[in-house]
Amino acid sequence: MFNGKKIISIIPARGGSKGLPKKNILQLNGKPLIAWTIEKALQSKYIDRIFVSTDSEEIAGIAEKFGCNVPFLRPEEFARDSSPSSEAIIHALDCFEKLGERFDYIALLEPTSPLRKMNDIDLSIKKIINNENADCLVSVGEIHTEHPFIIKKMDFEGFVSPYISNAKSIYQRQQADKAYFPYGVIYLSKIESYKKNKTFYLEKTLSYEIERWQNYEIDDIEDFMIIEKIINKYIGEING
Repeated sequence: MFNGKKIISIIPARGGSKGLPKKNILQLNGKPLIAWTIEKALQSKYIDRIFVSTDSEEIAGIAEKFGCNVPFLRPEEFARDSSPSSEAIIHALDCFEKLGERFDYIALLEPTSPLRKMNDIDLSIKKIINNENADCLVSVGEIHTEHPFIIKKMDFEGFVSPYISNAKSIYQRQQADKAYFPYGVIYLSKIESYKKNKTFYLEKTLSYEIERWQNYEIDDIEDFMIIEKIINKYIGEING
């Protein structure tokens, strides 16, 4: 709890990953990928409840082994490839309300973004709750080599052209404004706002800027290998 506001952290972890099978429980530097996120949530001074939203009994068992109680599983209809994450989030919130637990804020922590510094979660929570006008907060990292003004698209014949049509005169990212990409280090929202809008992107969405080395998410085995190396180098900042 922070400033009288109760906070639930939801960690989404489907069992049916296709790009990298069972990625949420693959061993990353000595422990399952999802454990890195569970441990950071447990270290938070402000989170009141941690919940892993999963359709997999195997993932639920591993989550409980690392200290996260999983009182119910995600229904199959909310765990398909085409299922929006909002369905799983609202399902979890509704279930806890039926159990008599109500919260003011949700913190969504994606296990595929394990590169969190020791204080990222609590600094983000303080930032949004201390700003009464903010509905949401999203962690973002500055884009470097893949600036949208540099990105190209390719037609069916293989010819390339600017992805953004008015970007033809841009050939260096330094010529453009800074651009940012949302990474899954943390997403925060007032719960009533999230239930109404089903998104973390509203007019009053704050940013929480992460460092360059945190700008990675695990979608495939190459990402996994890169993040293993980054953890080895920045383990002091991750563990505090």
